[in-house]
Amino acid sequence: MSKRDPYEILGVQKNADPDEIKKAYRKQAIKFHPDKNPGDKAAEEKFKEAATAYEILSDPDKKAKYDRFGHNAPGGSGGSYHGGGMNMEDIFSQFGDVFGEAFGGGGFGGFGGRSRGNRVVKGSNLRVRIKLTLEEIALGAEKKIKVTKLVRGKGSEYGACATCKGNGQVTRVQSTFLGAMQTVTTCPTCGGVGQTASKRAPGSDEHGLVREEVVLPIKIPAGVEEGMQLNVSGMGNEAPAGGIPGDLLVVIEEEPHNELRREGHHLHHEAYVSMPDAALGTSIEVPIVQGKAKVKVEPGTQSGTTLRLRGKGLPDVHGRGTGDLLVHLMVWTPTDLNKTDRETLEKLRHSPGFAPKPTAKDKGFFERVREMFGN
Repeated sequence: MSKRDPYEILGVQKNADPDEIKKAYRKQAIKFHPDKNPGDKAAEEKFKEAATAYEILSDPDKKAKYDRFGHNAPGGSGGSYHGGGMNMEDIFSQFGDVFGEAFGGGGFGGFGGRSRGNRVVKGSNLRVRIKLTLEEIALGAEKKIKVTKLVRGKGSEYGACATCKGNGQVTRVQSTFLGAMQTVTTCPTCGGVGQTASKRAPGSDEHGLVREEVVLPIKIPAGVEEGMQLNVSGMGNEAPAGGIPGDLLVVIEEEPHNELRREGHHLHHEAYVSMPDAALGTSIEVPIVQGKAKVKVEPGTQSGTTLRLRGKGLPDVHGRGTGDLLVHLMVWTPTDLNKTDRETLEKLRHSPGFAPKPTAKDKGFFERVREMFGN
């Protein structure tokens, strides 16, 4: 990657004083801080780039060499400057105090915390599956579920890490031919938390946590769908040393209904009517999510006719209204006729009233489907 002008990176003039340079770097560091841009590699590179530019311009000797020779200064103008050559540990250990106050002293829970030494640890997430009936999906539900999760053991106590003395970082000084070199890294014992379990409860792990079966209340909103995942914050595994608990991930499973079929927030039901009822008209009861509804079958109803009961479907989980119940009427053709039935139908076989006479209103199947969904 080509080397860029550090003045251009920080947006300052060559005659800028140290306070202006520090202020400009602080602005860039806050803008591209990893905690404010999680997972954004481009922002991380700009964060490193700004730090390396500040490394040059905040040091009078390096700044003077760069002003005279540019990046070709003897011994290098900034050592690590290659458009983002500093690593995160170097940045937070050397310049963390420049922008640490912007994050309330403790950071956002990740890199920001390193400016003060300790970092915040989050417990791992738990995933559970919950089966819901159509009625529970329609109305929403409150469930109590049993899960086995990590909790702080009774009797577990925490104290300052003996390795880093509670700082979350360890400093090492090595002698080189250039003199003493100091490096600051995350404490390998506590992982940067600054605390370890000084006393562990019986049966607990190295962090003083034990597995325990607990009952958790879960509120399921109306209209959820198969495979949908709900995130319940703070109900996952606890973290060591007073960290932030993980989340509970609830995956939805739908139990099939005996008579209703779901499609989005609409419901479908197939209702069979006899030939006489279809010809003469009648009223039938159809199932809805809660109870029954009566619908009228008009005289001369054809098989495949669809009746729409508006608002009898499921609520949209995002609050965008309620779906409909679509009742598909199927005319049942008898298959087990006795002698009398057969004789009756034989008399009607050639009756003009029983001859098919489709009209324009008797739409085909695909036409009815397009009309139903407004296409």
